Amino acid sequence: MEKLIITAAICGAEVTKEQNPAVPYTVDEMVREAVSAAEAGAAILHIHVRHDDGTPTQDRERFREVMDAIRTVLPDIIMIPSTGGAVGMTPEERLQATELYPEMATLDCGTCNFGDEIFENSMPTMRAFGKRMLENHIKPEYECFEMGHVDTIVKMAAKGEVPGAPMQFNFVLGVPGCTPFTPGNLAWLVNAIPAGSTWTGTGVGKAAFPMAEAAISMGGHVRVGFEDNIYLEKGVKARSNGELVAKVVQLAKEHGREIASPAEARRILGLA
Repeated sequence: MEKLIITAAICGAEVTKEQNPAVPYTVDEMVREAVSAAEAGAAILHIHVRHDDGTPTQDRERFREVMDAIRTVLPDIIMIPSTGGAVGMTPEERLQATELYPEMATLDCGTCNFGDEIFENSMPTMRAFGKRMLENHIKPEYECFEMGHVDTIVKMAAKGEVPGAPMQFNFVLGVPGCTPFTPGNLAWLVNAIPAGSTWTGTGVGKAAFPMAEAAISMGGHVRVGFEDNIYLEKGVKARSNGELVAKVVQLAKEHGREIASPAEARRILGLA
């Protein structure tokens, strides 16, 4: 198996300090959590940004400020800014990070229930996001919450509406209202992607580490972090993103998989 790429989703758009005081909002806090994750073994940082009061934003200059600050201390790390933003943001708001020409960015692959809200990703929205990523030479990480999302984005890639092979998928399972995590559900999704693709498993909430172990054993990659789960184990809140990453590293050792550096992750993902 390839070495394991670990992504740390260090803050997300929804989780708050009231839920876990270690959740970062400010630039300095984001750098702190980025360093903790990288030192523990993360090769990739999935980036959302907040205002200092914790309000989620997709402001291009806030992305620039945060990513430049992280790059100063972690010059080799891969950063994947979110184009998902927060529920209710317009496509134009969500696309702002792509104006910074990152090497990768997320592209959400369909509309779905998101708890009590609806996360809207219409076909015109996905075409617009695909066009921007083609123009700006950005490799998408295709975020899929349902099987229909996989089918849709693979057909769009075949038509040239979004970047094609090699494709990188992120299967996000366990969101209330979307596909739950089970090893069978994960295998179903993995078996539907084109040959030569890479994939990452993200388990939300209590699915975080069962997903991690399944992805490790199946040859995929893993995302963890405060965006998806704030607990190290039942009733024990993680004190940093680094603690969550370190637990994945331990699981990888138990399964005999080595951890990829940022340079190795770029090779595996076709960025280098």
